[in-house]
Amino acid sequence: MPKNAKARPPARPDAPDIPTSLNLTAEAAIEVEAAAGEDGGAQRLPRFSAVAYTGGAMRLAGWRFPVVVDLAGMAIPSPKRPIRFTHDPSAGVGHTDAIRVEGGRLVASGVISRDTPVAREVVASSKNGFPWQASIGASVDEFEFVPEGRSAIVNGRSFEGPLNVVRRSTLGEISFVDLGADGQTSVSVAAGNSPESGVRSLEEDTMDLNDNDRLEETTSNDNASAATPESAGGADRASSANLPAADSRLQAADCVRDIRAEAAAESERINTVRRLCAGRPEIEAQAIREGWDATRCELEVLRAGRPKVAGAPAIHAPDNTMSAGVLEAACMMTAGLSELDSLYEPRALDLAAKRFRGGIGLQELLLEAAWANGYTGRSFRDSRAVLRYAFKPEAPDVAAGFSTIDIGGILSNVANKFLLEGFFSVERTWRNITAVRNVSDFKTVTSYRLIGKDQYEIVAPGGELKHGTLGEEQYTNKADTYGLLLAIDRRDIINDDLGAITTVPRKLGRGSGLKINDVFWTTFLNNASFFTAGNNNFIDGADTALSIDGLTRAEVAFMDQVDSDGKPIGIMPAMMLVPTSLSAIGTQLFRSLELRDTTANTKFPVANPHQGKFRVEVSRYLANAQFPGFSNKAWYLLAEPADLPVIETAFLNGQESPTIETAEADFNVLGVQMRGYHDFGVNLQDSRGGVKAKGEA
Repeated sequence: MPKNAKARPPARPDAPDIPTSLNLTAEAAIEVEAAAGEDGGAQRLPRFSAVAYTGGAMRLAGWRFPVVVDLAGMAIPSPKRPIRFTHDPSAGVGHTDAIRVEGGRLVASGVISRDTPVAREVVASSKNGFPWQASIGASVDEFEFVPEGRSAIVNGRSFEGPLNVVRRSTLGEISFVDLGADGQTSVSVAAGNSPESGVRSLEEDTMDLNDNDRLEETTSNDNASAATPESAGGADRASSANLPAADSRLQAADCVRDIRAEAAAESERINTVRRLCAGRPEIEAQAIREGWDATRCELEVLRAGRPKVAGAPAIHAPDNTMSAGVLEAACMMTAGLSELDSLYEPRALDLAAKRFRGGIGLQELLLEAAWANGYTGRSFRDSRAVLRYAFKPEAPDVAAGFSTIDIGGILSNVANKFLLEGFFSVERTWRNITAVRNVSDFKTVTSYRLIGKDQYEIVAPGGELKHGTLGEEQYTNKADTYGLLLAIDRRDIINDDLGAITTVPRKLGRGSGLKINDVFWTTFLNNASFFTAGNNNFIDGADTALSIDGLTRAEVAFMDQVDSDGKPIGIMPAMMLVPTSLSAIGTQLFRSLELRDTTANTKFPVANPHQGKFRVEVSRYLANAQFPGFSNKAWYLLAEPADLPVIETAFLNGQESPTIETAEADFNVLGVQMRGYHDFGVNLQDSRGGVKAKGEA
């Protein structure tokens, strides 16, 4: 699948590289038919219909785990969305006129309205039976990570973690693709007749149009029908200009003949190219792909066959086959990453494997970028010049016709894979107990929980409804920026150590993960004024130790909490948060059907009344002496954060993972610098969302 924008996206806790948009090649069946235009006359635009997305889990480029798009949260700006070829904005095919969600699938239909080579290719190839598939391009506005061992209901189906659920997205476009994630899709081609006549095959229409006797008979019948009042809304619907139906069918035949002629001409061109390029497969592939004619092809073969002059001066010229994608793929191969087929095009992987068989070094990477950007030196001896060209190509050289490569973008993309490896290598229990808020700036934001007299009242005779009253409880939060700058210095470059661009990002990612844990648990454990007896969310005493009796007491305290009117809040507890020392007993209480007590009083409480009630979340931070309020005996009973959060984490623009950027180092440092930063904030919220048990007297 093609990779997308480099802008900072919503966070995804599983993805090594997180694009801001999705290209989902779905299990899509596409039908293309030659349907009458609105006037039924000469403008007969081919129509198509597609299952653009089946609602299932997809393996996508840039995502570590499968992705499911929640169609209930997909915004469709309008029924008219562009149809493209392989998500290329310059390769238009047509547009939709209807998009709908039905049966957990995204279904679209429309017309092939663009007059472009790819649009003609789609129609011609479909006619020849080529199995086109569909792929949607959608922006990611909000997502949810479902960890291993948990499941989520999306599009009417249950999916087991680990996976990502895109809860909110915006549909951008739909594309025709030749090979998608699901190779079992199919395409059928048909030619439409009049709108009420259904769908007929191209072969049937061609036979009719080649049978002169049947055509004359049909024409006569159609003309006769046109003269009768009964046929005014029937056969003549094929033409709002009152043209006979046979004329419309003749135009369909012309369209079929044109398509066949184009296909025949293309077949002849390809045969000529193959004959001229015998023994030169690389020229043959390029000639077929770029549409060369016989003259151009013959000229390129002659040029390639010229003998090399011995003793000619060595002149370095940029390799026009080199691209940012090839260099990035070479870096990933050298770093030992797997499943690259889903991240890069086959051509880029093939070129990277052939060009850099033993792996690419850091010097070689910088030299390739510098050469593509106009550098004429042949070695890394002038390292400062190489860095200058690699990061900032000189304008005169670029104007002379050199292609450019963004080495900063390559390093950032490579580094991002390892940044997230480091970020997700540290404990993430905080993510399971917090509510998440998206903020657009660094100002303090206020949220409200509306409570009060909101129960329905009996409606008096006459139907007049009484006004309710709502109280307001305020909770605040605020995002701040945390960051760190690290450098790949001259020694790493001279040592040609590509591992430097994997080690440094891992450190930056791990540093971000440790920082968010530090801020989160410092805020959470500083709760002496939050969990109190006055708030009815704190219990102590020997009977509060984690056990059947202690958990029962905490459950009662949680369930007995009331709103400001003294009525039950109606929220159920969902999880136990425990330190590592209580992990075993917490798991027993959650999973065991029975717990036996064989102490001296020989009690045998066989049944476990709390089995399966409250899942267990374990954090090593709860008992760490570096955090105020630590304890290895205290534990918590909490509601789901989506129902009533005790703590909230705010992320700037929904970016849950850190961002890494790469650039040439400052003048006083010879090397490459990388900076990682993360914008987030944490604050306690509603005290009724949990109960703290001291676990001792």
